[in-house]
Amino acid sequence: MAETKTETAAQDATAQDATARDTRDERTAAKLAKRIGAFAKEHGGAEAQLAYVGERGTRIVLVGQDGGWGDLFATSHAVAEAAVAKAGVTVHEDFDGEFAAKVKTGPYEWTRMAGMQLGGPKNKA
Repeated sequence: MAETKTETAAQDATAQDATARDTRDERTAAKLAKRIGAFAKEHGGAEAQLAYVGERGTRIVLVGQDGGWGDLFATSHAVAEAAVAKAGVTVHEDFDGEFAAKVKTGPYEWTRMAGMQLGGPKNKA
């Protein structure tokens, strides 16, 4: 059965959308990889864990060799995987054990994580 012009145009538009999405995802992964690399440089190296948070995307948790930590957000798990691969950092399946023990927290984190909720001291603005 021959395709109609409308079907062909719809297929072309779908292919163009997919190509544009792939290009956008590649640029996003490259930007995230650059930020991961900057974090690693500042903290003497870095390791990561990817936390899928549903339709919203994936959180990239970074832990530096000096115990500093931070996170980035990717629009999809595939983008997050591409970003950490481009950055060349070790990726852990879970945030537990030896990996979690590398994180160093200070007074700010403790008051933000528990102090405020338990009636402890509030952080100064």
